[in-house]
Amino acid sequence: MPERVDAVVVGAGPNGLAAALVLAASGRQVVVVEAGGTVGGGARTAEVTLPGFRHDVCSAVHPTAAASPFFRAFDLAAHGVEMLQPEVAYAHPLDGARAGVAWPDLDRTVDELGADGPAWRALLGPLAQRWEHLADLVLSDFRSLPRDVGLSLRLVRRVVEQGSPVWNRRFRSDVAPALLTGVAAHALAPPRALAPSGAGLWLASLAHAVGWPIPRGGSQQMMDAVANRITQLGGEIRTGERVSSLAQLPTADCVLLDVTPRGLLGIAGGQLPSAYRGWLQRFKYGNAVCKVDFALSAEVPWAADGCRRAGALHVAGGRDEIVASEQQVHDGVHPDRPYVLVSQPGVVDDTRAPAGQQTLWTYAHVPHGSTVDMGDAVAAQLERFAPGFRDVVLHRSVMTAAQYEDYNANCVGGDISSGAATPWQLAMRPVPRWDPYRTPIDGVYLCSASTPPGPAVHGMAGVHAAGRALRQVFGDSRRPLDLVAKGR
Repeated sequence: MPERVDAVVVGAGPNGLAAALVLAASGRQVVVVEAGGTVGGGARTAEVTLPGFRHDVCSAVHPTAAASPFFRAFDLAAHGVEMLQPEVAYAHPLDGARAGVAWPDLDRTVDELGADGPAWRALLGPLAQRWEHLADLVLSDFRSLPRDVGLSLRLVRRVVEQGSPVWNRRFRSDVAPALLTGVAAHALAPPRALAPSGAGLWLASLAHAVGWPIPRGGSQQMMDAVANRITQLGGEIRTGERVSSLAQLPTADCVLLDVTPRGLLGIAGGQLPSAYRGWLQRFKYGNAVCKVDFALSAEVPWAADGCRRAGALHVAGGRDEIVASEQQVHDGVHPDRPYVLVSQPGVVDDTRAPAGQQTLWTYAHVPHGSTVDMGDAVAAQLERFAPGFRDVVLHRSVMTAAQYEDYNANCVGGDISSGAATPWQLAMRPVPRWDPYRTPIDGVYLCSASTPPGPAVHGMAGVHAAGRALRQVFGDSRRPLDLVAKGR
């Protein structure tokens, strides 16, 4: 490793790589140091069940990446990454061989929801129509005025409605509420609350705006493309090197850390003021996931036809059942019928498994720090909505919540969101400061999902942090996204 560089980035997840690309595109000499054997962080792909079956190890379906200003500026297609659009963005199976189906076509979704179709259109149509402005708002640093105030107010009204006891007011049947609640539960929190409500509206609207795409070959392809561009611009990426102290790093004008508050305390706690250290210690981590991957001999035999064409599914029953199971998780209980998030990439990507066979990716929501293997519970939920599922299982691999943290230190206790989803912790991650990225240590910045705008594969926390480093350390006021677009 060189003795002196302009910038060092610790962590090669989506945000760390985005930060490194901004800095490299600005002409700075950048070194990225990653503890894992490959880049990618929460967007890696590997054979975890049987040879020839390629599974995404964390994130698998990417509506947020499709909408992200960073990935739009980078242009994944120009770098050889093919984002495939399933015929159905996501589906929600219900008992009785029924399902709610979110088609990319809003009109088709509305038609199939029957009496609740107009309510679905009224709720999500205005958000989907102005999705670029919505992305600017949701993926901002939460420190600047929105450019579309009207859209912001529409979003706030809908978040308050769907996060309150009146959330059923506009619906008549059980299908549309389940379809929306399944998306809200991505937030790893009881869904009838403001932060999960916001997450659900954001992701559901993207289904009708940019789709829920799946990268051909796996999420790793996206991360490899960004990493390759960093090296083309002269940056260096070093894997397999865990950083436990700032003293390990080469001398640099700035250091950007793609780590959680716990990681920052471990790397630099002794150099931080006590008040700032106290905020980091009080930062709350959320509920967790147990990852269950399956190698299958054939497609999942879903009872409802729409589910067979979906890239993602929320397997959890109706709205009331989701609320109950997520509350159990919040209370530290492992549900008998857990919320299960499913991705079946084989509906569009024939590279993930041997011919005629399929990979199946699932998460079950579990309490923070859980050591429980949820494989049987997940299989039972899938069998409930896809009779005969167990007959097509060739192999199953399980990673408990505790093992998830061993795999990726940013997933504290198995929390893949790098912090609990509460309104306070989304706006004030990780500390209540006007500049949440700059630490009290001169030239040291935090750029992980523990800073705004929070979790998902979008790279924007890295962009915001790198933009501040450019201005504050190097006196470079160029727009980070302009640098990314020009550097591609």
